[in-house]
Amino acid sequence: MIELNDAQKQTVADWVAEGCEISEIQRRISAEFGIKITYMDVRFLLLDLDVTPKDKPTPKPATPAQPDTGAETTGAATTGTIGGDIPGGGAVSVSFDKVVQPGAVVSGSVTFSDGVSATWMLDQTGRLGINASKPDYRPSEKDLQQFQIELRNGLQQMGF
Repeated sequence: MIELNDAQKQTVADWVAEGCEISEIQRRISAEFGIKITYMDVRFLLLDLDVTPKDKPTPKPATPAQPDTGAETTGAATTGTIGGDIPGGGAVSVSFDKVVQPGAVVSGSVTFSDGVSATWMLDQTGRLGINASKPDYRPSEKDLQQFQIELRNGLQQMGF
């Protein structure tokens, strides 16, 4: 374990108060005190000093091309819905599950312009699976195009 004198401990506490992250504190201890210290040892040091680094605010995602209609909560899964009007038709509404389906990278549900709903999932290889509530249902070409656009916009908003 690394031993720091009281002045060094106060300096580390000041760095935390300034908003330095653990990796920055590790670099400064090495540069200014000449002490090589591991990331984990810095974490333990901060615990001993009873100081907690402040989390940086997470950047907000860019606004999507289509307006976000809000978030819906159903059961254990929370979904965000993105919908768009189809020229000459109704609207396609795409939702993203907060709790992803097993075997999927991302999943959710979609409601097509004719009111038929389906669940969808995207697996690790990029394959898209759609399971409609009606057997043998085939959405219109316009609905499929709008679904793809809404899905792409939502994935970009989520950082995929």
